[in-house]
Amino acid sequence: MSFREEHELHKRRFGRNLGLGLVLAGFVALVFGLTIAKVSNEDFSVPTQQGEGN
Repeated sequence: MSFREEHELHKRRFGRNLGLGLVLAGFVALVFGLTIAKVSNEDFSVPTQQGEGN
């Protein structure tokens, strides 16, 4: 049983989808890393609001 050769359009689409998936995964990793860095900062504290008239 032989399989038909994949059409050129499918090869291009797969390459585009793979590239987009890698870019999306990189963006998610970047946002996750920045979030972890901000939360795990030793100087992290909830900002207090200074009242002008108090």
